[in-house]
Amino acid sequence: METIRAFFNMGGYGGFVWPAYGVSAIVLVGLIVMTVRSMRAREAELANLQAVLGSRRAAAQAQRSNRKVLDGDA
Repeated sequence: METIRAFFNMGGYGGFVWPAYGVSAIVLVGLIVMTVRSMRAREAELANLQAVLGSRRAAAQAQRSNRKVLDGDA
């Protein structure tokens, strides 16, 4: 039990070391959360852009096929 207490005390510097570990852990968790949120937002933005591009492509293809029919090329 004394070795565990000595480990946490870290030669008298435990009061400095453990809070530093805590702050580092909080910062790392915050960075992970921010990264995941940003990734999800970018994925949603990409999906919206792909949907818009897909609808534009479909409209352009329909317009080309209508021109072919009107021109008698079909």
